[in-house]
Amino acid sequence: MKTLSIFLLSISFAFSQAPKKDWIKLFNNKNLDGWDIKIAGQDVNDNYKNTFRVENKMIRVVYDDYKTFDNKYGHLYYHTPYSYFILDYDYRFTGNQTPGGASWNVRNSGVMFHSQSAQSLSYNQGFPVSLEMQLLGGLGNGVRHTANLCTPGTYVFMNEKQRMEHCIDSDSKTYDGDQWIKARLIVYGDSMVHQIIEGDTVLSYQNSKIGEIGKSFDFKSVGFTDEDVKYWMGRTGEALKEGYISLQAESHPIDFKNIKLLNLKGCMDPKAKNYKDYYVAPDNQSCKY
Repeated sequence: MKTLSIFLLSISFAFSQAPKKDWIKLFNNKNLDGWDIKIAGQDVNDNYKNTFRVENKMIRVVYDDYKTFDNKYGHLYYHTPYSYFILDYDYRFTGNQTPGGASWNVRNSGVMFHSQSAQSLSYNQGFPVSLEMQLLGGLGNGVRHTANLCTPGTYVFMNEKQRMEHCIDSDSKTYDGDQWIKARLIVYGDSMVHQIIEGDTVLSYQNSKIGEIGKSFDFKSVGFTDEDVKYWMGRTGEALKEGYISLQAESHPIDFKNIKLLNLKGCMDPKAKNYKDYYVAPDNQSCKY
């Protein structure tokens, strides 16, 4: 753990030197330009019952037009895939859960990454194959960690051990109430992920892959077709190196703001005009001289 702490301190210092202009604002504070919506049982960009909204410089997941949740699991996908990056955002849970939502979805949402695109999901598919930084709010009755890992159609390794649980707990503090929480993801392709809450690294894992060999995720129960299952199981063990980022709608209202990303993959030739000393993965085809 001491070695990991030193490593994180060193990379945090390097990233802190990145100019503010290099950070990409994924959300423009005005509208959902650059994002795609996919809700189970709806077409792409059908914003069923105005679930995803922009208000007061926030992306809001809201259910006041719903009578019942009816398994309308949804996600809001940023249009550009990434592989090596830092993602910063703030989130807060608000109000009460929508009637009809599962008991385990009270103050439960998440940010998916290395995900399928919105366009690639089946019509009734409730969750993308991805990694999820699961967000949980405290319930006022004891410990409830946030920034856990959930793995729909994927798995990871921790300390060189394959982990097949669908969700793995972090060691975060519990955050009760409707307070804003600062979150950060540091993602190095398929090799390393660090999940950070309020400056504390609460979970780290490595070697992300496609396809759960175990039975911890029931594909068909969340709308995968037989063809989907065959396709994804045929990719079992394939390294999960990149994908899309999405915000989850899972029956409890949640707000997001200050969503920004630092791309860590780019031109690593110091002679190039667009060289950045904080890049950790090469994309030398992008070099400009």
